[in-house]
Amino acid sequence: MASIKDKILAATDIDSPVINNLPRPLVFTNGCFDILHRGHVSYLEEAAQLGSSLLVAVNTDDSIRRQDKGADRPINPLDDRMALLAALQSVDLVIPFDTDTPLQLIQIIRPDILVKGGDWPIEKIVGAREVIQHGGEVHSIPFRYQRSTSDLIKRIRG
Repeated sequence: MASIKDKILAATDIDSPVINNLPRPLVFTNGCFDILHRGHVSYLEEAAQLGSSLLVAVNTDDSIRRQDKGADRPINPLDDRMALLAALQSVDLVIPFDTDTPLQLIQIIRPDILVKGGDWPIEKIVGAREVIQHGGEVHSIPFRYQRSTSDLIKRIRG
């Protein structure tokens, strides 16, 4: 099994042979993953089962701030969030992105399978059209556990 450090790429590694050498079909998902919880872990495990490799693109701190999740978000900095994701057995690689959406990554990496959580209808998933156009699949995985980072933060502060 790869070490945590070996599973984390820099944003500049987008053309890395490490990505190109991942076993296919390659599953791609993205998100903030600010406070990792059971819902995230379940979702990522299910996503990984759809293919041979799972690549997780993670919003940078600035990208999260632009999403209006709150002035104090993210709670955990990018390096910590990526390390926690890389520690999961279901995750093969983690890469950050600083844009508002991961569309550019999706266009370059050309995953075979694009996945988001059940709160995303397929027609609203960024990159769905592009993945389908090159013969890939898009999945919206239903929530198995009703968890929310925003709700956790409210409970902690409440």
